[in-house]
Amino acid sequence: MIEPTPNNHGATGSPFTGRRGLIIAGGGTGGHIFPAIAIANAIRQQAPEIEILFVGAKGKMEMEKVPQAGYRIQGLDIAGFNRSSLIKNIGLPFKLIKSFFQVRKILAEFKPDAVIGVGGYSSFPVLKNAQMKGIATFIHESNSFAGKTNMMVGKNATKVFVASDGMERFFPKEKIQVTGNPVRKSIAQSTVSRSAAFRFFNLDENKITVLAVGGSLGARSINEALANNLDAFQTHNLQLIWQTGKTTATEYKEKAKGHFNVWTDDFITQMEMAYAAADIVISRSGAMAVTELCVAKKPVIFVPFPHAAEDHQTVNAQTLVNKKAALMIKDSEANEKLAGMVISLAGNKELQQELSGNIAKLAVTNADEVIAREVLKAL
Repeated sequence: MIEPTPNNHGATGSPFTGRRGLIIAGGGTGGHIFPAIAIANAIRQQAPEIEILFVGAKGKMEMEKVPQAGYRIQGLDIAGFNRSSLIKNIGLPFKLIKSFFQVRKILAEFKPDAVIGVGGYSSFPVLKNAQMKGIATFIHESNSFAGKTNMMVGKNATKVFVASDGMERFFPKEKIQVTGNPVRKSIAQSTVSRSAAFRFFNLDENKITVLAVGGSLGARSINEALANNLDAFQTHNLQLIWQTGKTTATEYKEKAKGHFNVWTDDFITQMEMAYAAADIVISRSGAMAVTELCVAKKPVIFVPFPHAAEDHQTVNAQTLVNKKAALMIKDSEANEKLAGMVISLAGNKELQQELSGNIAKLAVTNADEVIAREVLKAL
């Protein structure tokens, strides 16, 4: 049972009392979750009285990260299509039907005035149900190639917020607003000093430090390349802050043992610390990773995930490479070439400065505030 929180006048749950409610739906990866939290924070800042409820998928990382950010979340029994094992999809229709009933109950109890979908399994049943009830629905699409969930509900959305131009092939032109991608304020407005960051990771602030992030679930090609070259990093006096991702964290933590120039964990919660410490970043090139790195103004080597829809991660990375704002290496070449490229860049201060200066020109820091203002117009 979802109990409405009393508003300033002591009233609850009815549109006639002045109480306003908003649901934010979606998740699955950090690329969906952290923009959603950034939007929620901007709405809370602009209109503190508004009640916000998240809806996610049970067992996914939003069920942990959203409460950590100070928001309530309800989980749905839903999963996506499993391409690697067709037999695991047998129960998928039943889960989808069950999730629709769960969403109906949530909407009936919470009575939202608007719903925002950020992509991910849980986004579709919430937005679809809300649209059937005539509730205002908004979509945030972070990628240059729209996700299937967002495309399915985009036609009937009130407005679709996108990161870049050219999204008319996925959504009705009149509904699109280009806002860029929301970045966590802890990153966009970071005041973390280099010294504080190195104390946090217990590393030496006088050494060149590499940050490696393959996404919240990890990137095998990046992890393998690092694991095979830890001695080379040590030989060249480089430090490594290594987010392995959850999938094979134990294996890589074991390989890092005894290397005192390496900090490793499956996930970095305080990314502002990692960016403050980093001289060079190795990263996938999903939309949110690119957005954050532009704001962080760091020299970066992208290793695009080759199986992303329409190979959009390569497109994302190549756009920056063309502007001399990043370097790129193919996923298939990471094991052979990544360590050498990192070591070479570490020794080239002039190239570091060029990359840092050019990527900084692409930063967007107020997307969350723009989206919040537009959503609030509907409440």
